[in-house]
Amino acid sequence: MFLSKLNALKLWGADIGNAYLEAFTEEKIFIVAGPEFGDRKGHILIISKALYGLRTSGARWHDRLFDVMRDMGFSPSKNDPDIWMRSSRDGEVYEYIAIYVDDLAIVAKDPAKICQILRDKFKFKLKGDGPLEYHLGCGYWRDPDGTLVADPKKYIEKMMEWYEKEFGEKPRKMKTPLEPGDHPEIDESPECSERDQSRYLTMIGQLQWLVALGRFDIFCAMMTLSKFRPAPREGHISRLKRMYGYMLETRVAAIRFRTTEPNYDDIEIPQHDWMRTVY
Repeated sequence: MFLSKLNALKLWGADIGNAYLEAFTEEKIFIVAGPEFGDRKGHILIISKALYGLRTSGARWHDRLFDVMRDMGFSPSKNDPDIWMRSSRDGEVYEYIAIYVDDLAIVAKDPAKICQILRDKFKFKLKGDGPLEYHLGCGYWRDPDGTLVADPKKYIEKMMEWYEKEFGEKPRKMKTPLEPGDHPEIDESPECSERDQSRYLTMIGQLQWLVALGRFDIFCAMMTLSKFRPAPREGHISRLKRMYGYMLETRVAAIRFRTTEPNYDDIEIPQHDWMRTVY
């Protein structure tokens, strides 16, 4: 997202419909046709597509998309093999495609052309292709001055819906993720029930994804409490509830991608005589 703003590139999103069916299975798989196949009832049918539910369909789809990206001139980055990059035609910048299974985030000079190639040449059924507005739980929009903004507000709302369904009430709003000076490692409250243990794992998972979406302010608290996943205590799940209250209080927090250098002209810089200053 930052690179799209820094290099004045367009930011698009797209979803590949029925992605697994775009790949072919490598296993020898067959079925005996039932009555729903009409005249072919009783026939042995060989499965050629990577159907949803087959053990290796995810790998076959990844292989298929790998070949497509290579054909389009993209190469996987060394840091993350699911972020693909290539030099633009004029050689001025790099263009990127970030892939999460079948969801694409495209940063390029002409993302519409990339989508058109995926449709026409590779026959992918794209859905929702256009300027990126929502991707993997995070919303994207622009301030009145054109600044790109990312906020996971919708994901937080879904978290609150789950919380209310599980606990029968909304979390109480909090100003901080944990109490100052808190030490959950010395908590001696009773161990959680089996149901609360399941809730604990779900809550940690939701908070982990929230960090991935840019809520770095809860990273330390989330990592501290994630250590107790094997055997959480009632005090630990109470702390997670507090974190949900903090997210409810700060649900409108967002990241703004600004690439211009800040103006410090109005800040007075004191002058010192370093020859005579004694520390």
